[in-house]
Amino acid sequence: MNHDLFENLRLELRRGCLIVAVLAQLRTEHYGYALRKALDDRGMTIEENTLYPLLRRLESQGLLVSEWREEDKRNKRFYRLSKQGEVILEQLLEEWKTINGSLKRIL
Repeated sequence: MNHDLFENLRLELRRGCLIVAVLAQLRTEHYGYALRKALDDRGMTIEENTLYPLLRRLESQGLLVSEWREEDKRNKRFYRLSKQGEVILEQLLEEWKTINGSLKRIL
């Protein structure tokens, strides 16, 4: 039971962090697999079944733009931050710094 509670709380904590990580990584254009790999290389593992719905949601919220292009004889969808996404990311990073500072003082 304790493990289930921890796992639920861990996932809740991670969910918000993933949004910030994805937005920050998409300051540079990536297609899905390359984005997953870039995040994983930096210690933020994300499953495909989590990443792609998140990308669609962020795009529907106006934070990302995407386009299909052919690369290596395959069509790939490339994502990047929109202008609104850049503004929101900066606001989220400021909020992150405030929360992180508070937690450091509390802990």
